[in-house]
Amino acid sequence: MNKKIIVIGAGISGLTSAYLLSKKGVDVTIIEKNDAVGGSIESVMENGFLFDRGPNSALETTPVIGQLIRELELEHEVLYASKQAKKRYILRDNTLHSLPMSPPGLFKTKLFSGKAKLRLMAEPFIGRSNDGYYQSLAEFVKRRLGQEFLDYAINPFVAGVYAGRPEDLSVKSAFPKLYALEEKYGGLIVGTIRSIRERKKRAEVAKQSAKMLSFKSGMITLPKAIEKYFGSNILLSSEVTSVDKSENRFSVSYLQIGTINKIDCDAVLSTIPSYIASSLFTKYDKEFKTHADTIYYPPVLVYYLVYDRKDIKQDLDGFGFLIPAKENKSFLGALWSSIIFSDRTDETKAAFTLFVGGSRNPDFVKEDRNSLLLKVRNEFEELMGISSDPIFTSERFWEKAIPQYNLGYVEHERFFDDFEKRNPGLFISGNYRGGISVGDCVKNAALVCDKINEQFTMHNVQ
Repeated sequence: MNKKIIVIGAGISGLTSAYLLSKKGVDVTIIEKNDAVGGSIESVMENGFLFDRGPNSALETTPVIGQLIRELELEHEVLYASKQAKKRYILRDNTLHSLPMSPPGLFKTKLFSGKAKLRLMAEPFIGRSNDGYYQSLAEFVKRRLGQEFLDYAINPFVAGVYAGRPEDLSVKSAFPKLYALEEKYGGLIVGTIRSIRERKKRAEVAKQSAKMLSFKSGMITLPKAIEKYFGSNILLSSEVTSVDKSENRFSVSYLQIGTINKIDCDAVLSTIPSYIASSLFTKYDKEFKTHADTIYYPPVLVYYLVYDRKDIKQDLDGFGFLIPAKENKSFLGALWSSIIFSDRTDETKAAFTLFVGGSRNPDFVKEDRNSLLLKVRNEFEELMGISSDPIFTSERFWEKAIPQYNLGYVEHERFFDDFEKRNPGLFISGNYRGGISVGDCVKNAALVCDKINEQFTMHNVQ
């Protein structure tokens, strides 16, 4: 093909895209401003404890994940989540309730009232919205499933996935499959049943049934394997300063060790956060800055705690728990990290990952950090029945964590689509386009590569 592309950003989106393009014969160079690959994926070993400061796992929702694992020879490094991790807890009235995973479990659970259960049964009889395209997730769920299900299922779920608020998130953009169930099938229950067969045809797996995986050395294993594949074609500690166009070619300038360097190429793929991409691409369209800078990334604090297992009264038999806003706690929820992947500690200890802030409480950054962490720890220990201090703690503050697909996000999506059409050779990707999870990023990387290859092929024909 003899085409040259620059990929900006060595997070999972950029690395996967680069790898797939390289396998198609494209000459790829990756430019990353940090001194390590991975982006938000950070796996750390401290005091003998392994923990992830960003994404802690991936769901095998796309066959591309399996392809990467096989081709990069990572089969022996893969860890699948324990069977116990299928069980999830929700806090209600200061008590942990397991989230029902089946119709019989729904009727037995004390998480929802009898009235709420009856309301759920009415869902197939709820009609489509006249304004579904611009509905918040909260509006959508309240209309179809009722207020209580919104408060004690969706609200904590959204906090766990986006660190967000259902009142802010666009159902169309943040949960497109949920939106599609109503649009295509008229309802969620009927749509879920009918869509299973269609997913099988696409070789896709629903997130609720997909296998959860990590690696023996944490999630950073996958980015590190792709880094090894590329070798010197990844430029670390290199910050892109400009992307210029001359006829049908591009020139990418970057700062490395105080020196400005330049690489010419046929195309540029940006996978960096929107607020950073803004400065590079506004010259091509003044509206780029408006859209890119409007996307909100709330702050999130990740708090890692390890305790002696004997000092914990709560049964450790699940993935962890999420906290509805109505419970008025100082944190969003907790992963039972060493239960999900048992190798994270020895059997005498238990490790947990807590999350603070997000869109629910972005003002936590104004609080005294030590006082905040003490409050969070005390609340957590009370809920878990922990009678001792932690034997190890660590924290990671993300000033701008997860992009929020808020109401009106569809306008951003349309703009970026149109921007690419108006500027052949420029491609905009990353977790603010097409989903925020590792699985979403990998899947979308494959789609972006198809788009780039199609454009290269058309150019060759011309």
